[in-house]
Amino acid sequence: MTIKELEPKLIWGIFDEITKVPRPSKKEGKIREFLLDFAKKHNIAAKTDAIGNVAMRVEATPGKEGVETLVLQAHMDMVPNQTKPATHNFETDPIQTVVDGEWVHTKDFKTTLGADNGIGMAAALAVLTDKTIAHGPLEALFTVDEETGLTGAKNLGDGMISGNTLLNLDSEDEAQIFLGCAGGIDTIGTFDFKEEAAPADYQFFRISMMHFRGGHSGADIHLGRANALKMLARFVFDCYRAYGNVAIADIVGGELRNVIPGNAFVTIGVPADKKEDLRTRLNHYSATVELEYDGIENAQRMTLETIDAPEKVIDADTAKRVIMCMHSIQCGVIAMSRAIEGMVSTSTNLALVSTDYDKHEIVLTTSQRSEEESRKFYIASAILSEFELAGARVEQGDGYPGWTPNRNSAILKVAVKAYEDLYGITPLCTSLHAGLECGNFLVNNPKLDMISFGPTLRDVHTPKESMHIPAVEKFWNHLVKIIEMVAAK
Repeated sequence: MTIKELEPKLIWGIFDEITKVPRPSKKEGKIREFLLDFAKKHNIAAKTDAIGNVAMRVEATPGKEGVETLVLQAHMDMVPNQTKPATHNFETDPIQTVVDGEWVHTKDFKTTLGADNGIGMAAALAVLTDKTIAHGPLEALFTVDEETGLTGAKNLGDGMISGNTLLNLDSEDEAQIFLGCAGGIDTIGTFDFKEEAAPADYQFFRISMMHFRGGHSGADIHLGRANALKMLARFVFDCYRAYGNVAIADIVGGELRNVIPGNAFVTIGVPADKKEDLRTRLNHYSATVELEYDGIENAQRMTLETIDAPEKVIDADTAKRVIMCMHSIQCGVIAMSRAIEGMVSTSTNLALVSTDYDKHEIVLTTSQRSEEESRKFYIASAILSEFELAGARVEQGDGYPGWTPNRNSAILKVAVKAYEDLYGITPLCTSLHAGLECGNFLVNNPKLDMISFGPTLRDVHTPKESMHIPAVEKFWNHLVKIIEMVAAK
């Protein structure tokens, strides 16, 4: 069975078309062209703004002209993550999907699926073309670069949407309605280094820590998964303590700025008479990590490969400061929410490390999230302090605002009643620790009444990303019911 054969065929068929269009963040030209062609084919009014967002509009069905305008919103881009070694070109290659029981994922779990937020786009387009739905005026907004900076939402053009009620279709848990989200900010530390000759009496190795589960640094941060960069720093720190000094030629790891890193690598030299000790030490460490993360991680691998000595290494002082900083820097959940039980309030993630010999720089990228603006800036300043104490140059972005929950939301009440009528249970109404574009939309229009919902997705931002097939049908039915209930008022 292919995904085009799944029910409801309308939404799955459009999602199938979307998977064939390359759309990594910041390179949304092809998906924008797809959207505009789709609108033209179906006689839907469409426009773009200067940043590249696309908006569409269909008028009300007969007799519903006086109903309020609903905005359906999703983002165009997807996280381009894949298993190593990299063989997929996200700028040219289609996503290869498979149906696996009740789940859809990519073939052999090679790449991200792009259900985040391809299924949201598919749902909005399906609504605009479904002639059986009674509705008031509908607008659909498709934004660019949500995953790496919320660029489209931050720079939404004037007049792109007119409605004051918005349905964000970018959540990942069926039977849940989200009415708030955390704000976030990035803190980046850059270490300048000098080149030194590799010690002649050292043996060099390539240490790889791979196939940790990783995941979304907002949605999955509370699951206790290992951070591969922290795992690597912990081991190298122990090597410093055991051998007095080590030589480091490069250190690199992580996949994307909003992902818990699943892979990390270091080229390291130790005194030649310690090479067997290093191998034994790594084996013991691997067993320790396996025990500590039993039931959480199950596929990780730690390998040690003997290599020829490089000509140059990072100067000893900088290398040690980088490792000490990586080892000590805060990572994971910092505080739980007092307003919503079980939700993370504040977190921080060490996402990326890179070594650049042309610039003589080692760059550490971190991100901080919080439902409270004050705590967001607090944890970001704490990370900044750690970087400065370690001798790094520090940059911080502008960040993005959170979205404060409104339990008196009119559209929330409609959405809850719609779900109860369909399925006989009350959906969980909660907030999301991951960032959504809704906070930015509120900056442009404080009158917006919003909720966010979607089908069940798992392991988003990783090659294991999967979408639950029964949840897609329930999501679709819920969306249609909301639209029809608003039209019936």
